[in-house]
Amino acid sequence: MNSKKFWEGLTMYLDTVILAIIIGTLAAIVYSLRILVLLERRIARIDRHIELMATSILRDEEKIEQEEAKIEAMLSGRKTAPKRKAKKKAPARKKAAKKAKKKGRR
Repeated sequence: MNSKKFWEGLTMYLDTVILAIIIGTLAAIVYSLRILVLLERRIARIDRHIELMATSILRDEEKIEQEEAKIEAMLSGRKTAPKRKAKKKAPARKKAAKKAKKKGRR
């Protein structure tokens, strides 16, 4: 009779342990789902910021391309490069006079 009570107590204890394991597993699943939702929100926020940066860069590139087109249009209106004035050379007489003075001194 004593042995019958022992097995009944053991099976009740075993049922309690199995129930505790099942509840703990369910709690772990719920917690991991919570973490996954938080990570998904964070990734979505990062993705939105990247998208905003990309649109900002695209707008800036379009502005630059428009400015380049304006500059190219202005430059294509000119057929040649602007002419530069040549430097004036010293008159030939002064050079000849300097050479003569050098020869005379030697």
